[in-house]
Amino acid sequence: MIETRLSTELEEIASTGLIRRRRVLESPCGRLATVDGREMLNFASNDYLGLASNPEIAQAMADGALQWGAGSGASHLVSGHLAPHERIEQEIAAFVGFPRALTFSTGYLANLAIVPTLAGRGDAIFADKLNHASLIDAVQLAKAQGAASQRYAHNDMAALERLLAASTASNKIIVSDAVFSMDGDLAPLPQLFALAERFDAWLVIDDAHGFGVLGAQGRGSLSHFNQPAAPRILLMGTLGKAAGVGGAFVAGSEIAIEYLLQRARSYIFTTAAPAPMACALSQSLEIIEQGEALRAKLFARIAQLREGLAGLPWTLLASPTAIQPLIVGENEAALALAKALWERGLWAPAIRPPTVPKGTARLRISLSAAHTADDIAALVDALRAEAAALAG
Repeated sequence: MIETRLSTELEEIASTGLIRRRRVLESPCGRLATVDGREMLNFASNDYLGLASNPEIAQAMADGALQWGAGSGASHLVSGHLAPHERIEQEIAAFVGFPRALTFSTGYLANLAIVPTLAGRGDAIFADKLNHASLIDAVQLAKAQGAASQRYAHNDMAALERLLAASTASNKIIVSDAVFSMDGDLAPLPQLFALAERFDAWLVIDDAHGFGVLGAQGRGSLSHFNQPAAPRILLMGTLGKAAGVGGAFVAGSEIAIEYLLQRARSYIFTTAAPAPMACALSQSLEIIEQGEALRAKLFARIAQLREGLAGLPWTLLASPTAIQPLIVGENEAALALAKALWERGLWAPAIRPPTVPKGTARLRISLSAAHTADDIAALVDALRAEAAALAG
């Protein structure tokens, strides 16, 4: 039978505790979620500022749909680039401090646009080992075009320096997450930029989890490090996490963005996102810029959680961000802990290989400005109770 191999592989996935099941939400994204008919306290989403169900943003999207319709009708370079798209690109570029920005339907498409467009035969790519899957796939596409690729140990600037110094490629590209999505730690962006300057390399930064949260007025990880825009930097940011809507952008110099517009296949050959999303994003950007109180609340919840989980038998990674990974170890143990929390009405998903290295299955606790102090206390109490039960 044609499906025999697939069935066998699915059975193997299940036997190693790696099978994944989708949950069906019957409510908007928020701190409380009705999931499979049950109300849960939600620690699973990337809605860091609690904007996914913000009524002002929703109204902006509804008004945009009434004015601009539901669909764009074509790719940006044919007839799908509507006035709201043009406006949000200009607003994003000004917000992050770059001359120009280009919007995409998803962060995955945005990352696929950058590295394969910049790198070809004879070029060299240097990537952090813990980069997001979309960056890994982007590098694979570039390798298929003849580029060479080397990975350096996570945040190891000495190792990266050695690789750059040994490379004879005339076109070098350094690729890194800004906030690493499964560990929650930050890349040392000033050191990365210094190496890019020294070795005349592009610096591609994925700020999916920093945009809206870090830096002055939520301008992102570069702002957090007081690292200004520069022609050699290409900054990717997603708009479906802290921004609460969807899509992504790449910001850079005028010439770099024009080059992507002309050459990036994942931009040229895809239908533009609906214009109402751009209308919603304009409203979201305004809220983010004025959202110091939201960010202060988020960081207070982060501090509360970290203090509350001190001394547990599991390892809480040293993350200063909304992503708080609790390392459990083996797949089945992580699944069991997530299930125990689920039964208490707390949704904190277990993350397993290949998303994270083997033996480091974890709960990825994702915090939001929408969470209350009581929400964090409930999660802390539940984890402490589970730790006590394990200790006997």
